[in-house]
Amino acid sequence: MAESKFQEGGFKVKGKWPILLLISLLIVGISVSVVAAQEVKNPGTIIEATIGDAESFDPAWAYDTASGEVIINVYEPLIFFDGGHTDKFIPLLATKVPSVENGLISKDGLTYTFPIRKGVKFHNGEPLTPEDVEYSFERAMVQDRDGGPIWMLYEPLLSIQGSRDEEGNIVIDFEDIDKAVEVEGDNVVFHLKKPYPPFLGIIANSWGSIVSKKFCVEHGGWPGTAETWKEYNNPAPGKEVLHSVACGTGPFKLERWEPGVETVLVRNEDYWRKPASVERVIIKVVEEWTTRKLMLQAGDADLAYVPRQYVKEMEGIEGITVYKGLPSLQNLAAFFNFKINPEGNPDIGSGELDGEGIPPDFFSDKDVRLGFAYSFDYETYLRDVWMGEAVQPKGPIVEGLLGVNPEQEVYRFDPKKAEEHFKKAWGGEVWKKGFKMTILYNTGNVQRETATKIFEENIEALNPKFQIEVRPVDWPTYLRDLVHHKLTLFLIGWLADFPDPHNFVYPFMHSKGTFSEWQSYKNPIVDRLIKEGIEEINPEKRKRIYYELQMIYYDDVPSVVLNQASVRHYQRDWIHGWYWNPVIPNGDTGGYFYAMSKG
Repeated sequence: MAESKFQEGGFKVKGKWPILLLISLLIVGISVSVVAAQEVKNPGTIIEATIGDAESFDPAWAYDTASGEVIINVYEPLIFFDGGHTDKFIPLLATKVPSVENGLISKDGLTYTFPIRKGVKFHNGEPLTPEDVEYSFERAMVQDRDGGPIWMLYEPLLSIQGSRDEEGNIVIDFEDIDKAVEVEGDNVVFHLKKPYPPFLGIIANSWGSIVSKKFCVEHGGWPGTAETWKEYNNPAPGKEVLHSVACGTGPFKLERWEPGVETVLVRNEDYWRKPASVERVIIKVVEEWTTRKLMLQAGDADLAYVPRQYVKEMEGIEGITVYKGLPSLQNLAAFFNFKINPEGNPDIGSGELDGEGIPPDFFSDKDVRLGFAYSFDYETYLRDVWMGEAVQPKGPIVEGLLGVNPEQEVYRFDPKKAEEHFKKAWGGEVWKKGFKMTILYNTGNVQRETATKIFEENIEALNPKFQIEVRPVDWPTYLRDLVHHKLTLFLIGWLADFPDPHNFVYPFMHSKGTFSEWQSYKNPIVDRLIKEGIEEINPEKRKRIYYELQMIYYDDVPSVVLNQASVRHYQRDWIHGWYWNPVIPNGDTGGYFYAMSKG
């Protein structure tokens, strides 16, 4: 999720599928302060100062950018994105990128063959085998945790969204998983149920990482047997065996993780390619902005997260390079929880519509949602918080992808309409009795903090009986409350897993989607249209389907998209090799450290 998971830049449609072309990214919108050479601090170590801590180092579990950033440096997928391109790939643990032309993708698009590289070792010294690759993908589908990324494997491989139904009952046999991924000699073969053109883009990201079967089993993981697989399905948070340990084939090893403080990576000296240029990477959690700024300015941090409202403070600082106007495939939205979990939940007050709280189904009333939608000052938010470097999207699909209807209506700040809908909500009881609730945001994210306060101030101004409190929590806590349906209204960003409109309508609108499932939003018509959209190969027909989905999104208002921003990146002048790719996790702050050097 890309948190993540944001328009300038070059977009075009190539063939039948939309792609984002990022050509010569290192010269796009760059502002460089030219200074005399400075002494490099902490040579051999890259230090990143950011605001979000990892949730898990398990590639089959993690679905946030803080975790994904560590995973792409410790583990490796079969193929990876070619520099800044989201539609071109290089082979990593596979020796070739499959295509129809080289015979590794069947003409019907149902079979993908990956020749597995020899001579690669995991961090525990064990050799990489095709069996490890098969195990990695089967283990991911076996685990299939709630709200995780593995729907992206289930959909192309089994034409379903996961291993369980809405009541949590397992609905597949292990034979289904076993047949989907098979070893054939030195190759691993994937059998798709239907053609799925974004498949390579899915395999190339963090959830496609290859793990060591031996290491997983030694740490209590699934032994790879059909008889035991159900025991390892949907583990509780923190109980996944690779939660805080890691054994990949990547350029860095996990040396230490101190949650809430820092993650330390050390160079893999036995890496199958040339070892990384730097010996260590330290990702520090520094929630307070001034501290991060002083660290970057003093050279105690090489890379730092800079909230958009503080960019003027960074102008003209010696020794810092700024990349501006980088095109993104990400957005930020406010999601309404239709069925809030009341258990031990202080954020809903009394839990009743009595002026001292809200009922768990408060947002199931469409007029409540519309009241919130018309209470947000979008223009001020884009201008003042994002410094004009963002747009209000037409719906969940971001600019630059197929299916964005330029004529689609969007919500505007309109206090009169907000009041009108709040007076209708819950048969007039909301306006008469008022309500009291808390909105959370993740600590250190100033843009989200500001957005919650815009909701607070504008809604409270409508009626003195309306009471909203905003409160920060750390990122892992925010994610846990999100998964357990405890958040009332939650703000979160979405970074594309792969550059296709399906990757936005599915998490935002499908009943099993990442966000919509957490907010208990269901619409059978939407589910049907989303299925038709990913199965349709005619771009014009696909576009019409996504136009219809955008209209339904506007009418149902399950969430409100607040912005799609272009990206900035800040680093010390002595960092070299960084490049921008909009689907690499945390790429705006850190990203793929193997490409970087210092000196």
